[in-house]
Amino acid sequence: MPVNPSVAGRSYPPAPPFQVGREAVRAFASAVQAQHPAHHDVEAARALGHADLVAPPTFAVVIAQRAEAAAVNDPEAGIDFSRVLHAEERFTHHRPLVAGDEVTATVRIASVKSLGGNDMVTTVTEIADAAGAPVSTVTSTLLIRGEEV
Repeated sequence: MPVNPSVAGRSYPPAPPFQVGREAVRAFASAVQAQHPAHHDVEAARALGHADLVAPPTFAVVIAQRAEAAAVNDPEAGIDFSRVLHAEERFTHHRPLVAGDEVTATVRIASVKSLGGNDMVTTVTEIADAAGAPVSTVTSTLLIRGEEV
């Protein structure tokens, strides 16, 4: 079943607030082999002018994927997650994510395209802090494999 192209442009309510925690930053940094001291040591981060540990730039995907679940699970969209391949991820950071931040993420489906029997769905997730100021924009493209005949 192909993805419903009429969902292009659809926005979803914000995901529940996400609290950026020190241990989550450290664990993510270790997982992606980001060894900069600002990701692991509070004093090193503060020496660079940050309030707390600085998340690696790709940490924003953790937050974005929680919001993207609304689009993926939207029955009207018709996205079969068992057929999903991650095609691309782009980040635009307005400021670093740091431990202690409480952020919300809102997703919209930017486009739906058919390509060679497959569908490409691009989402844009806006991550904002508790005051509503932008933190990061995550653009994600998923390839949904077509049915085999």
